Amino acid sequence: MNKIIITTDSTADLPKEILDSMQIKTIPLYVRFNEDVYKDGVDLTTEMLYKKVDDLGYLPQTQAASPGDFVEFFEPFIKDGYDVIYIGIGSTISGTLKSAMIAKDMLETDKIHIIDSLNLSSGIGLLVLHAAKLRDEGLDVKQIVEKITSYVPMVRSQFAIKTMDYLHKGGRATGLQAFMGSILKLKIIIKVEDGKLGVYKKTVGKMSKALDVMIDDLKAMIDRVDKEFLFITHSLADSSYEYIYEQIKDLGFKHIINGHAGCVISSHCGEGTIGILYIENKN
Repeated sequence: MNKIIITTDSTADLPKEILDSMQIKTIPLYVRFNEDVYKDGVDLTTEMLYKKVDDLGYLPQTQAASPGDFVEFFEPFIKDGYDVIYIGIGSTISGTLKSAMIAKDMLETDKIHIIDSLNLSSGIGLLVLHAAKLRDEGLDVKQIVEKITSYVPMVRSQFAIKTMDYLHKGGRATGLQAFMGSILKLKIIIKVEDGKLGVYKKTVGKMSKALDVMIDDLKAMIDRVDKEFLFITHSLADSSYEYIYEQIKDLGFKHIINGHAGCVISSHCGEGTIGILYIENKN
């Protein structure tokens, strides 16, 4: 059986200790402040990102990894005899997956297996962790790809946005919407469906109301949820993390992971954003 390496990109928002312990390799995307370009999680942390936004007064642009980046990333694994499974940010969200496919063609190999997560952040991370688990259980590359591909439509990703400032600065909310949102203390809950981000629900008032919506959704379908991994992923929202954790810690999950949104994801959602992410059982 060939050696298998599981790979992803920085938008999977997987903690370094998990990447290391489960032998997962990752390629960074980019964050650009005008002429200054940073590798997500390598040259720039989320804390540094928010400080730069405050100092400069504008949001950065985010940028996909290039085909050349992927050639450089994949090539050593191919030369060492690995089958490479890459599970990346959704093709409807970023051009990163297309870059990976171009790189595969450039390398002229059938040893690279690309899976479109149709998701972002820990929605990707869930698939990556399951792939690593299946590899460690001894499944071959074809079996892993088939199983993970079948999991893709079963990933459930929800995020509560604490402030509309970043949606406004990023052009995803008008000035009036942002103003009304601040007056009403509006909290938007975003859901990923079929690879697209959409507004799922809105709450008014305390952030805990939005968190309760996500918690209630999870509890309502708990009998249909895979109990191996659950992520509570956030952008510098430790108090919200603790609130959610206390509500769900006894629901039977083997691993509840404290995920931290990296610079690319945080550039689009803003400080205080938090999500609950899990996989629904097919049966």
